[in-house]
Amino acid sequence: MITETNPVHDLPADDAHGGSHPTARTYLGIAVILTVLTALEVVIYYIQAIRPILVPLLAILGVSKFVLVVAYYMHLKFDPKLFTWLFLGGLVTATAALTGLWALFNGWGG
Repeated sequence: MITETNPVHDLPADDAHGGSHPTARTYLGIAVILTVLTALEVVIYYIQAIRPILVPLLAILGVSKFVLVVAYYMHLKFDPKLFTWLFLGGLVTATAALTGLWALFNGWGG
C-alpha cells in the first residue's frame, strides 16, 4: 500500500498536523457553545447584583471564547506546537504593551 506523505513533516498526510481534523459536527458544537457563552455575557451584563465582579466575569467568558476560536477555527490545536507558542508570545506581548499604556495614561500612577 502506498501512502501519501507530507513533505514538510515527512509524516503520512493524515497525521501531518497531529491527527485528523474535527468533523462538521464538532465545529457546530463549538458554534453552539460560543453562542451560549455570548448569550450568557449579554444576560450577565444586565444583572445588577453582580456589578462588582462584572469585569472579571466577562473577561473569563471572553477568554474562554477566544481559546475555543483559536484552538478550533484557527486550527492551532491541530498545528505544530511551535505555532501555538508563537501565537501566545505575540498575545502576551500585546497584552503587556496595552496594560502598560493603560497604566501610564489612566491608572496606577495616580
